[in-house]
Amino acid sequence: MKRIFFATIVMILCSSALFAQNFTETDKSPMDMAYYPDNFAHDRKPGQEAIIRVTYSRPAKDGRQIFGQLVPYHKVWRTGANEATEIKFYKDVEINGMAIKAGSYSLFTIPDEKDWDIILNSDLDYWGAYSYNDNHDVVRIKGPSKELMTAVENFTIQFTSTGEKQGVMKLAWDRTVVEVPFKY
Repeated sequence: MKRIFFATIVMILCSSALFAQNFTETDKSPMDMAYYPDNFAHDRKPGQEAIIRVTYSRPAKDGRQIFGQLVPYHKVWRTGANEATEIKFYKDVEINGMAIKAGSYSLFTIPDEKDWDIILNSDLDYWGAYSYNDNHDVVRIKGPSKELMTAVENFTIQFTSTGEKQGVMKLAWDRTVVEVPFKY
């Protein structure tokens, strides 16, 4: 009887050790996706198609000075955290009068006090902007930055419809927002 009891206890302890997992900490800049039409993945209407999807990481302000310090002015930024932001167009679009073919691109920016360079690059799967190569830029446009009345804690990308087959992609963090209009 003692042997059976002891064997059972040993089996329970061994099996619990086998099932124990060591999970890493939660990412401090979690990954997110933004869609156009906005909230497409969660509120899809019958027959509705996605036009744009952006996959990016959302760093937090966490009391820090963002633009001009954490994210330097006049330098290429991955537009988020961790891996470079990736934007996928399911249809051909037009941004600032420039035609963009359907496909996936890296989205980089060069922040400035007044205007940002918005860059679509053909290279994918970057970590940060360390390997950024401007020879692979597909398009580079200017987008004016505006000051927000209240701070946005986590870097955010959102889309808004502005009319028939047109919208705007908004990049917001801290007290800055940059709007990128597009048509499709």
